[in-house]
Amino acid sequence: MRQAFPIVISGPSGVGKTTITQELLAADPLLSYSVSVTTRPPRRGETDGEHYEFVSEGEFADMVAAGELAEHACVHGYSYGTRKSVIRETTQKGLDVIMDLDVQGGMQMREAFPESLLVFVHPPSHDELEDRLRGRATDSAEVIETRLKNAHGELEVAERYDHGVTNDDLSRAVGEVRGIIDAERITRDGECATECGECATECGECATECGGTEDRRS
Repeated sequence: MRQAFPIVISGPSGVGKTTITQELLAADPLLSYSVSVTTRPPRRGETDGEHYEFVSEGEFADMVAAGELAEHACVHGYSYGTRKSVIRETTQKGLDVIMDLDVQGGMQMREAFPESLLVFVHPPSHDELEDRLRGRATDSAEVIETRLKNAHGELEVAERYDHGVTNDDLSRAVGEVRGIIDAERITRDGECATECGECATECGECATECGGTEDRRS
C-alpha cells in the first residue's frame, strides 16, 4: 500500500484555501477531506459532519483533555480541531488526508504528524484580501477587521511551511498545489499518481507543474 500522508493548506481568511481544497478533492481520487471539529456556529449552507463537526465548548474541552485532537486552536474567537483518529484511519486506507487549517493548526500538525506536507496560500495583496473578505458577505465588519489583523501574523509564519503558492488566479493556484502533491507522492512512493500513469518527465502533470513554487524544506 502507498505511503499516504496528511496535507495542510493554510493561509489568511479569504485567500481561497477552502476553494482550492475543494477543487483538489474533486479532481483527485487519492485525496480525502478531514472534517474539522469547531465551536463556531454553522454558516448559511453548512452541514454538520460535512463541512465541520459542530460541537459545544464543553465537548471541545473534553476532546482536548482526552488528547483526541492532532491540532486545535482558537481562531477569531472560536475553537477548531482535527481528530487524530480520522487522520490515522484515512491514511491507513491509502488516502492522503487534506485539510485547510490556520497556521496554528498547521504547526501542531507538523508536530503530531511529522510526515505532513504543509502548503501556504498567499493573497496577491492586502487590498485584494480585504476585497474578498468583504465581498463574500459572511462576516460582520468587526470580524473582518479581526481577520485582516490576524493575516499579518499568519503571513509571518508562512516561511515555516514547505511550499508557498500565490492565489492570484484560482486555476493556476490549484494546478500548482496539485503539482506539489504529485511531486511529493513521487518522492515518497517512487510512482506517478496522475491518471496518465507515466513518470513526471513524460506526462508533465507531476513535478513540472510545481516548478514555480518554493520548496522551503531545502
